[in-house]
Amino acid sequence: MTSSSPPPNDPAAGTERGQHRGADAVSPRGGLGFGGAVGALILVWLSLTPSLLPRGPLFQGVVTGAAAAIGYGLGLAAAALLGWVLQRRLGPAPAILRWGLVVVAAVGSVAVLAWYAEWQSELRTLMGVGGLPWHAYPIIVAIAAVVFLVLLVLARLCAAMSRGVGGLLGRVLPRRVAALLGGVVVAVVAIAALNGVVAEVAMSVLNTTFEAVNDENSADTPEPVVPERSGGPGSLVSWDSHGRQGRIFVANGPTAADLTAFNGTPAREPIRVYTGLNSAEDIRAEADLAVAELRRAGGFDRAVLGVATTTGTGWINESTAGALEYLANGDSALVSMQYSFLPSWLSFVVDQERARQAGQALFEAVHAAWDTLPADQRPKLVVFGESLGSFGGEAAFSSVQDMAARTDGALFVGPTATNPVWRDATARRDPGSPQWLPIYRDGHTVRFIADAPDLARPGTPWTGSRVVYLQHASDPITWWTPQLLFQKPDWLDEQRGPDVLSSTRWIPVVTFLQVSADMAVSIDVPDGHGHAFRADIADAWAAILSPADWTGSDTERLRAVLRGE
Repeated sequence: MTSSSPPPNDPAAGTERGQHRGADAVSPRGGLGFGGAVGALILVWLSLTPSLLPRGPLFQGVVTGAAAAIGYGLGLAAAALLGWVLQRRLGPAPAILRWGLVVVAAVGSVAVLAWYAEWQSELRTLMGVGGLPWHAYPIIVAIAAVVFLVLLVLARLCAAMSRGVGGLLGRVLPRRVAALLGGVVVAVVAIAALNGVVAEVAMSVLNTTFEAVNDENSADTPEPVVPERSGGPGSLVSWDSHGRQGRIFVANGPTAADLTAFNGTPAREPIRVYTGLNSAEDIRAEADLAVAELRRAGGFDRAVLGVATTTGTGWINESTAGALEYLANGDSALVSMQYSFLPSWLSFVVDQERARQAGQALFEAVHAAWDTLPADQRPKLVVFGESLGSFGGEAAFSSVQDMAARTDGALFVGPTATNPVWRDATARRDPGSPQWLPIYRDGHTVRFIADAPDLARPGTPWTGSRVVYLQHASDPITWWTPQLLFQKPDWLDEQRGPDVLSSTRWIPVVTFLQVSADMAVSIDVPDGHGHAFRADIADAWAAILSPADWTGSDTERLRAVLRGE
């Protein structure tokens, strides 16, 4: 009698059973949950290690919850790999191991939270920030638990969908091939949805929301009554088209009376020109309108002409703009334009190209008009920007040398790690200088500073056009890159900055999460730390512009003004 089944001792049967055992070893069933719990616990502890800035309970909870989810997934993967290597199905962990994990988790978590409180206190004292209240700790735990559960549910939903697709494919394909393809199909569909429909809907909602914010008017930003300001008498730009941040920029700043009182000599009314995103049909047209408005206001007849690139919403640091006007005693003109409704951090993620286009278009339009003037009648031409504005401000230049050749100076504050000129100069820094405060070509053209005394580094002659990058060792905006996921940065491998704790260590994935969260609180620290820049801007502009009869005591008085004293 014939049979379709092989004899019990047939080698083929053994091979088939071995294949089934291997399949069980990579199954999500059995004792893999224990491995996930171990992985989650380890990454929870690591997420509470020192980072760049003090974090409140909200963002620490988000970081810890995300780390727990990633650790859980890594733990499951490690346990599955172990089962595959042993070629046997892993059963539930023994009770003694489970209870042992509970005890270790309880004792270890108390110890790690105590260390967290210690380094938080040390960092907060260093930066002059108030301490965490006792109730911050249960809030951290609660937020972390919610974030972890949400991410776990999403992951299990994706896994269930993968198994479903794999089951359908298993009707025509080998089981393992079908399971693998099921995961690939779900991943591809999810990514396509996020990049397509979801992204489009999300961006539409965000643009609509922030456009409404952009249109808001405030009693603190009255319409100008002087012709030196865009939106004022004779202006080519309507007041309503400026946008919220444009109206703030134009309506504020020192007046001629303020400048006269500060400098002791009669001052001119500073010129501030600004075009909003709704003032022209595209970026090029907006830049051309800005130049026409600048010419109308008499900007090319001033001693100093500053081209500013904004952040996403159109924001300009008042300290940077006002300090230049104090140094020029009002004999200045500032011009800028808006290119997005989105906040800087969001523009940084999704809209960098518009920042680059806007910075390049505005400078080239202004430079073309400036270049037609007789050489002895041109104002000093300087460029500046902060954060994403520094990225856009660099866009018109290929290098530090190009910047120096086509301007009389530049000030870029809190640069991002994506700034091409900054990145190139930092990568090619002189040997022995750290990444957080590099020296480039003996400092002949560009100086990197964290505070005012750094302008004297390295002590070599500083002639011609001067370029300054003002950056802090503790600024996550400058040091955040995707490479933090799996690559140790030089700023944690070399000599540390003065406000970066010696206990801060690079941890794969975790440091990326920590610095990402730090970006959200980067301005919630005193001046001189994180992404807060005010007083040192006075010293930077004084070095770049070198106005006649300006003294060190004048700089100190201006520093006090910028600090609001």
